[in-house]
Amino acid sequence: MRLERKLRTFGGVPLTHGNLLSILDEYRSPNDKIVRMINDGWLQPIRKGLYAVSPEITGIPLSLPLVANLLYGPSYVSMDYALSYYGIIPERVVEVTSMTTKRGKVYDLPVGRFSYTHSQPQLYSIGIDRVENADQTGFLMASPEKALCDKLIFTRNLNVRSQRALHELLFDDLRIDEDALVRFNPEVIRACIAVNVKADMLQALLVMINAMQGEAS
Repeated sequence: MRLERKLRTFGGVPLTHGNLLSILDEYRSPNDKIVRMINDGWLQPIRKGLYAVSPEITGIPLSLPLVANLLYGPSYVSMDYALSYYGIIPERVVEVTSMTTKRGKVYDLPVGRFSYTHSQPQLYSIGIDRVENADQTGFLMASPEKALCDKLIFTRNLNVRSQRALHELLFDDLRIDEDALVRFNPEVIRACIAVNVKADMLQALLVMINAMQGEAS
């Protein structure tokens, strides 16, 4: 029970091999104990050297966006996963999609699939929020506006400029919630435009949002 209490203090935060060794210092063979805890369902391996305590012990579900932040960084969750998280698109997204200033990478792990897309530093730094979990842990995620900008910029072979084509993309293909766009902060989109990557498409998005917000006011 003492070990279980120690594990419970980590809550939904992934822990490293070093964290485990620090709480298993009274065991003669701590690595053997780690293997037994995995086999008994106390620990869930994420990747080599990184683990999650079973929600059955902590009472807290594993936060996949937090895992994504810790797995490969610097990074923040964006694009499809963020748009789904905010309810901007109706689909439930299983793959956790993130942006990073490092090279792109994909992890297929027992807890899920995590993908990372390279972004230039000037664009990367715009519109990142800290989102709180119910247990007071938090993770970095794109704001709704930045998540959509990232989706438009980094979708390969996508460069629509006319309002009609953009309308079809957003509302027919992506099935974006129009009410969500009305609540967007145009300043985030303007900041992305200033980086000058697919600026024409982002400018078309800005014109659309300004028009929608004008009609709603």
